[in-house]
Amino acid sequence: MLKERILKIGLNVSRAALFGLSIGVSISMGILLSAPVQAQNAAQDGDEDGASVIMYHRFGENDFPTTNVRLEQFEAHIQELTSGDYTVLAIPEIVRRLKAGERFPEKTIGITIDDAYLSVFTEAWPRFKKAGLPFTIFVATDPIERKFSRYMSWAQLRELSRDPLVTIGSQTASHLHMIDTNAERLGVDLTVSNDLFKKELGHVPQLIAYPYGEFDNHVIEASKKAGFVAGFGQHSGAFGLGDDVYRLPRFAMNEHYGNLTRLKTAASALPIQVSDFDPTDTVVTSDRNPPLIGFTVTNETNRIKEIACFSNHEGKLTVEHLGPRIEVRMKKPLPQGRTRLNCTLPTGPSGEGRFRWLGKLFYVK
Repeated sequence: MLKERILKIGLNVSRAALFGLSIGVSISMGILLSAPVQAQNAAQDGDEDGASVIMYHRFGENDFPTTNVRLEQFEAHIQELTSGDYTVLAIPEIVRRLKAGERFPEKTIGITIDDAYLSVFTEAWPRFKKAGLPFTIFVATDPIERKFSRYMSWAQLRELSRDPLVTIGSQTASHLHMIDTNAERLGVDLTVSNDLFKKELGHVPQLIAYPYGEFDNHVIEASKKAGFVAGFGQHSGAFGLGDDVYRLPRFAMNEHYGNLTRLKTAASALPIQVSDFDPTDTVVTSDRNPPLIGFTVTNETNRIKEIACFSNHEGKLTVEHLGPRIEVRMKKPLPQGRTRLNCTLPTGPSGEGRFRWLGKLFYVK
């Protein structure tokens, strides 16, 4: 039977707080926490629903603040997620609904962890288990094989995998920069990790998180060829029906961007659903830098003029409206590496409720 948990809490987030974080940073189908629930602060300019996913790395490892959440922060997150009107779903169920074209319950959120750090086993898992919250952990196999001291062992991962609340996903073998790796090398790396998962856990993961959140069309093709049914980046945003299951965003949680305001905003975010997004790939070429960005908003919203877009390198960007078509203009060429674009749109009559959120990754080689 499906275990149900209805999680309710009010939410009132200021627009200023939202913009402050806009620039910030095995499939075990066992237990699926699902319960249709009407949020008290639902969007008032359309009945579109969606889902968001949060991402952790380390827990209580205070010497790594950019990838760590302090334990008091983490416990506050759990208290929020188990006392609010959020619907916490296992990641496999979120992917299943997205691929099947099924609607999401109000304020659907999923929980993921990247890298198999030991603190996942000692700190996060006991707390999630006590709270009855499902999560997916994405594992790179090389650190496990090499028995790094701050990582879990295969024995600990096997223990985790027996918990019906836990899904094991892949993060490749060597945690390589997939976007800068050719298809042959990618295939070898993914085969190595998949073979190890099969040997040590008895199954091959069906979900992948791209290391460093980096992906493009050729990374997605390699992931499909390796058997993955969905892929996750590290760009912020919500998603909904019709979105690409191999380009799913996640909200990062760490010491600097892990307060309750950010968690509440992420957990209640709605998607800005778009069509005809340009450019069609994440890689930015030298002859189109900065890229010409455009998309058509397909949500029925009467507040489209209030859309605001930001990049982590340039800040607030110029937005031009051509009917439902949005053109975003960057003034500066993007630097080498990752650039994240975030566009936000308030809902409701006051602008103090939930937000629609579109996140995209760009990459300069």
